[in-house]
Amino acid sequence: MVKLTKIYTRGGDSGETSLGGGARVLKSDPRVEAYGAVDEANAAIGVARLYCNDDSDEMLARIQNDLFDVGADLCRPEDTADALRIVAAQVERLEQEIDAMNSVLAPLESFVLPGGSSAAAELHVARTAVRRAERFAVALAQQEKLNPAAIHYLNRLSDHLFQLARVNNDGGAQDVLWVPGATR
Repeated sequence: MVKLTKIYTRGGDSGETSLGGGARVLKSDPRVEAYGAVDEANAAIGVARLYCNDDSDEMLARIQNDLFDVGADLCRPEDTADALRIVAAQVERLEQEIDAMNSVLAPLESFVLPGGSSAAAELHVARTAVRRAERFAVALAQQEKLNPAAIHYLNRLSDHLFQLARVNNDGGAQDVLWVPGATR
């Protein structure tokens, strides 16, 4: 378990931070951007939880813990021994939950605009934050070797949050649908 005895260290005052393995890098480093975006997505999920029902909240609580695992994975270079890594089972759990939600939702007849209920709107904000984190992780993977399961997890999570938003929109009944060209 992590034990923090002091919150500020002044170690980042010069624009650098430490990675999980101890290496010092600039705070603008692509690795820091990637796990920072994961942290932002996690915070957005925390807000969404305030509006969700108990079943959704239970899933989101697990996901928030997983996102700390994703951040831990991304903050340690691939060659770091004994690093916490996302595993396929975490991605598979998301897929199983997506499939279960999909089985109770009506098929889509148009693209869904973010909105509807407060819970759905916040879940869409979280979904877009996860997509940004995924883009940063993909950009990092173009420069350095990454655990592919971390990217798979983020990709699947945005789909999960989309479906969860629909569930929280009264099973899709409150979805706000895109009407192409409606404002011409």
